[in-house]
Amino acid sequence: MIRAFSKTLTVLGLTGILAFMPLASRAAFMADPAVLYQKMKDAYAKGTTDGWNFRSQVTYLSTIFNAGRAYSLQYPNDPAYGELATLTVQIGGALHYNPLTNHDAAVWWVREAADWVTQHSEDPSLISQAQAILERVNSETDPERLARFADQDATADLQAYPRDVDAMLMQVEADWRAWVLTHDPAWRSLALQRAAAPDFPVAHIPTTWGNELIAAANRASTANGFTQKDVDNAQTLLARIHAVDPLRVITTVVAMPRDAYLSTLAPADEYFGRMEMSILGIENQLKHINFMLDYNYGNRESSAAVLVADSIDAMHKVYPRDRDLPMLLYWCYTTLGRMTDAPAKRAAARLRGILTVEYQDSPQARKLLDGAS
Repeated sequence: MIRAFSKTLTVLGLTGILAFMPLASRAAFMADPAVLYQKMKDAYAKGTTDGWNFRSQVTYLSTIFNAGRAYSLQYPNDPAYGELATLTVQIGGALHYNPLTNHDAAVWWVREAADWVTQHSEDPSLISQAQAILERVNSETDPERLARFADQDATADLQAYPRDVDAMLMQVEADWRAWVLTHDPAWRSLALQRAAAPDFPVAHIPTTWGNELIAAANRASTANGFTQKDVDNAQTLLARIHAVDPLRVITTVVAMPRDAYLSTLAPADEYFGRMEMSILGIENQLKHINFMLDYNYGNRESSAAVLVADSIDAMHKVYPRDRDLPMLLYWCYTTLGRMTDAPAKRAAARLRGILTVEYQDSPQARKLLDGAS
C-alpha cells in the first residue's frame, strides 16, 4: 500500500471531509480552524440570504461539524470550542441529527459536543437536546434502537419541511438503512411503501442506497419473502421510475462501488492513538496478533488488540474518509472476535458500530451485516 505525504489543504463540500497535516509524532489537522470557522459563518450568511431550506440547514450543520472537529483536535481550550459544541447541539437537535442518515462521519464530535453541553450549559432546553442526541450516538451498538430513532428523526424532519425533496429522500433512506442494519423486513416494507407514494421524488433517488432499493423492488415477490403489499408497492415504484429513467429498472442494477467516496488518504508518517501507531504499524501489529492467536495465545493478545482498536478509532477521527479505514475496522473487529474477555468484546462492539453505521455502504460493513462474520 502506497501512502501519500501531501500537505495540500482539502475541504470537500457537503460531506465535510477534512484533510490533515503530518507531524513527526502525532496526527493533527492541516485545515486551519479559523478558516473552517469562517466557512461556517459563510454558510450561515448564504442561508440567511437565500432562505433556509432543509438542504441549506444540513450544509450549515456540516460546516459546524468541520469547525468543531478542528477545534477539538487542535484548540480544545479555545472559547470557540464551547461555541461550536453549543451550535452542534442547537442545530443538530433542530435538524434531528441521526448517525444512520448523516454522512459526515462526525459521530465522535457530536458525542463530545453533547457531553460538553450537558456538563457546562445552564439552559434546560439545550441540555435536553444534548441528551436526546447522546441517546442516538450511543445507539451505534444497538441496531434496533438506532433504527427506530432514524425513522423517528427523519419523519420529524419531513414534518418540519413538508414535501421537501431531501427530507422525503431521507425518510426512505432511514427506513432502508434500518432494514440493512437490522434485517427486520418491516423496515424494508416501510421503505417500499413510502417510495411508492405518488409525491415521492423518484427522479432524485441516489445511487448509494437507491440502487439497492430498486434491486429489491425488482426481486419483490411473495416467494422471496415479500408481502403482497410489498409486491404492489414495488410495482408502483418501478413504474414511476420507468417513466423518468427506464434504465434504472433493468433487472441487473449495478450499484456504485460502496467505497468510492472514501478517497482521503492518511499519510504514512502520521501516528495515532495512545501507542502512536502509523498505518503500517497498525497493519503489522494486526498481522502479529493474528499470528499469535493462531498459536492459541487467546486472551493474552487482548491488550495489544485493544490498543490497535484505539489507534484505528483515533485515525477515524482525523481521517474519516481514508479509503482503507473500513478494511482496518473490519480486520481489527474480526481479530478482536477471536478473543473472549470483556475488553476485547467492548472494543469489538465499538468498531462494529462505527463500521456498520458510519460506513454502512462499504463492502466490509456489508460482510458483517450480511452475516459473513
